[in-house]
Amino acid sequence: MTDNKHKTRSATRKAVIDAKIAKATEERGVLILLKGPGKGKSSSAFGTMARSVGHGKKCAVIQFIKGRLETGEFKLFKDHDLIDWHVMGHGFTWETQDKALDMQAAQKAWAVAEKYLQDDSYDMLVFDEMSYMFKYGYLDVEPVVTALKNRPSMQNVIITGRTMATPLQDIADTISVVQDERHAFRLGVKAQQGIEF
Repeated sequence: MTDNKHKTRSATRKAVIDAKIAKATEERGVLILLKGPGKGKSSSAFGTMARSVGHGKKCAVIQFIKGRLETGEFKLFKDHDLIDWHVMGHGFTWETQDKALDMQAAQKAWAVAEKYLQDDSYDMLVFDEMSYMFKYGYLDVEPVVTALKNRPSMQNVIITGRTMATPLQDIADTISVVQDERHAFRLGVKAQQGIEF
């Protein structure tokens, strides 16, 4: 490609992008859903939260399934002045094997999450692995949808999990799907610090 063709294509591309940027004038918080079978949904959410904290934004995390306190992200963020972190679950369902206990933990986690959804001092909320609560019937999705719709106007919320209830997808602003083409675990590689937890 000649230099002139490259300049012409670049100028055309820039004009298209500039026009899209000019049209995006609304200022409000967004609901982001990170779903799919691949690895990295929670990591993406925590990375976005780290970006928010870097700008001085106040955040909270509610982990609906993970029951471990030794994860790298918890160790990194637990004492940060701008982050409230709640590990509310008892572990994955195949570990607990106690539906009543899991439902009770889900209800407690939602009670905490619901309070944050009414507090405009929080800029970002991460509801880690919340989507499973609807899949397993531990929570009713409609009160959650209502609370999300009525949250403070500038509050951002990220929900992670493999599958997402349709009512959540209907109100989401951004939905990203993390695919699974290969995973080291299936190749016999043991879970390790800094990668899986």
